[in-house]
Amino acid sequence: MSSKRKGGVLVAGGGTAGHVLPGIAIAEALLDRGVVEGREDIRLVGSRRGIERKLVPQAGFSLVLLPGRGIQRKVTLTNVAALVGLLVATVFAFCLMFRKRPWVVVAMGGYASVPCGVAAVILRIPLVVTEQNAVAGAANRLLGRFASVCAVAVPGTGLPREIVTGNPVRDEIRKFAGGVGREVARSAYGLSGRPLLLVFGGSLGAQKINQAVFEALESWDGQELVVHHVLGSRDWGGEKFKNLELSDRVEHRVVEYERDLPSLLAAADLVLCRSGATSIAELTVIGVPALLVPLPTAPRDHQMANARVLLEAGAARILMDSNLNGEYICKSLTSLLRDSEGRKEMARAAAQLGRPDASDKIADLIRDLANV
Repeated sequence: MSSKRKGGVLVAGGGTAGHVLPGIAIAEALLDRGVVEGREDIRLVGSRRGIERKLVPQAGFSLVLLPGRGIQRKVTLTNVAALVGLLVATVFAFCLMFRKRPWVVVAMGGYASVPCGVAAVILRIPLVVTEQNAVAGAANRLLGRFASVCAVAVPGTGLPREIVTGNPVRDEIRKFAGGVGREVARSAYGLSGRPLLLVFGGSLGAQKINQAVFEALESWDGQELVVHHVLGSRDWGGEKFKNLELSDRVEHRVVEYERDLPSLLAAADLVLCRSGATSIAELTVIGVPALLVPLPTAPRDHQMANARVLLEAGAARILMDSNLNGEYICKSLTSLLRDSEGRKEMARAAAQLGRPDASDKIADLIRDLANV
């Protein structure tokens, strides 16, 4: 085995599932395509405050956690401590890579990608920047100018040397690509011909969406409907949604967290959710029509940019967060549920945008840079 190959690949980034899950998907593709020989040849680097602490060990990969926290997008005293922490993390990352000598560093965005990306540039290690959103984040805009290649989900992010690969998704999503397994999934959830609306808003949930959906279901007088509602930990167990009298035309299945989201996406007739990068990628790989509610506080309004990609392709409709209420939800649902052919067209349009091979393409780019 060559000394270069012994260095393996370092995948850096995290903080949110939108950065971590694509990184894990790339790591899996590196193994599947024989770019590395084993899991010990892949090292993921994240932050001590991020969700990677949970997700990466579950996936079976080693994880290094950097100290510090992200810099806030406003002038605060805490940013002084954050800058000191970033400097410490950069020294830590430099020492790590000086010892391990990875032959490629992959920056996923988020706090941990910056120290590792800077160290890679100093040590002249090839750097691959991956951008999951339609608008590039601050970390990727910084590192992109030094990257050998920028792998982007959609064209036009503004990053240099961009190659459109798509946003990597997990294998559990890829097995339903293009709607494969839809009827089996629908049967497993006992839908009996009734349409399924899937609602989710991330691990914490989306309070604005939750409130509007409950209001809509109280007054729902349309066709029979099954609603699988992933409420999220923030609203789970709260008093505001208890003892509501919902329409008898709705079967409302409420859960705090959904472990089998891929099969639910495959079974769904319509999805109501935010427009984060991972959600967009999973909707398009499977091919599911959606009502998207962009988070208005997302940096650089990237969720709106993500949603517009699907809107312009005819794969989704956008609901404005500021207008969200029960009446708005009812009108939007009624028009789509009555139009089965329209939903099929939306599903086809979504599937045409999907890139189930995104992680494979990025793994091949890494192989080319590493000359293995």
